[in-house]
Amino acid sequence: KVLIDVPRSDLAEELAQSQTKIQVLQDTLQQVLDRREEERQSRQLLELYLKALKNEDSILSKVAEAEEVPRKEMDVVDTGTSSTGTSAKTALSDHILAALTEKPAPELCLDSQDLELVLKEDTQALASALRWDKQKAEALQQACDQELSKRLQQVQALHSLRSTSKGKKTLP
Repeated sequence: KVLIDVPRSDLAEELAQSQTKIQVLQDTLQQVLDRREEERQSRQLLELYLKALKNEDSILSKVAEAEEVPRKEMDVVDTGTSSTGTSAKTALSDHILAALTEKPAPELCLDSQDLELVLKEDTQALASALRWDKQKAEALQQACDQELSKRLQQVQALHSLRSTSKGKKTLP
């Protein structure tokens, strides 16, 4: 990079070469740098692609597990036996329930879809599933509602900024 940035005449004088040869040398060096940058960007893109594939596989496996759970519940209902005892049935997955019980601020750890599921859940069923009192479950739902509202405001602000910046680009 330094050799590319040096004035051609200074480099030609220092190396005792003609300016034409120095120009060829600097062009070659620039091409090497460009190729390295392209390779770096390609590696990053490939890493992002592989990460996206892993996330997609993870999501697909969670969806497959979620589809299996209702079938098992239906089998239990069909046979007339219940293995749940007094625990409440909720639409929340195990990972959401685990985050709610284990994290000090679970509303910050869950994605927006999970926050919506927590909000839609009946407060009494949520309290029973978490083995909490109803007030604590209500407080959790309020915290989730506030976090979801904050995220919505951030998205709206970003859209507003994006539309404002697009408008400025079109002005002469």
